[in-house]
Amino acid sequence: MKKKLLSGLVAAAVVGAVALPVSAQNLAIVNGKPVPQERAAALKQQVERSGRPITPEMEGQIKEEVIAREIFMQEAQKRGLESSTDYRAQMELARQTILIRELFLDQQKKDPVTDAEIQAEYDKFVAANSGKEYKASHILVEKEAEAKAILAALKKGGKFEEIAKKQSKDPGSGAKGGDLDWAAPGNYVSEFTEALVKLEKGKVSEPVKSQFGWHIIRLDDVRQAQLPKIDDVKPQISQQLQQMKVTKFQDELRAKAKVE
Repeated sequence: MKKKLLSGLVAAAVVGAVALPVSAQNLAIVNGKPVPQERAAALKQQVERSGRPITPEMEGQIKEEVIAREIFMQEAQKRGLESSTDYRAQMELARQTILIRELFLDQQKKDPVTDAEIQAEYDKFVAANSGKEYKASHILVEKEAEAKAILAALKKGGKFEEIAKKQSKDPGSGAKGGDLDWAAPGNYVSEFTEALVKLEKGKVSEPVKSQFGWHIIRLDDVRQAQLPKIDDVKPQISQQLQQMKVTKFQDELRAKAKVE
């Protein structure tokens, strides 16, 4: 009796040991149908590609999402929706989208952005943006008469910031007393730039007309351009260059394709 009991326990243990790896391959069993772990792994990979971290909470959410999809998919299959024309058309579009995405990812691996390319792009940025930066303020109005009246008020001791908050039509700077912060002079329209660079620090311009209206400009300060270090902008430059490479690759494929 003991021998039979012992052999039965051993057999159960062996069966359990064999069955464990098989069941471990499944995330769950839904209505008797196994849901493979690979689905969770694929969804997890999508989340990781988007840059979001996989936390324990996220792991749980992914599992629940995969199970929910299986439940809904079984119901759709039960209703025969897989054979519909609309379903087949959407599946073909999805297949194309996924395959094209994989093509571009593969091309990125074959033609990655190098440190030398990033350095060259950064050097071009420095060359284009070096020089002086101007900290300016302005008051924008619609008519020349308004601008002249504001200038007269300033000459009589009026506070630039107070007038800007009350009368400036520029919603961004007006609320800040006319402050435009630091910028290269080339960031502004030509009429504004021309008047700005002629001003002495602390001085106010005569009314200046541009496509936006009439400006009263005050030069608050001047400094050498403060450019970010390459390490601070390296990810952005890399992303920009990679997109340029992908676009070039797309253009090359389209140019080589024979379309009739």
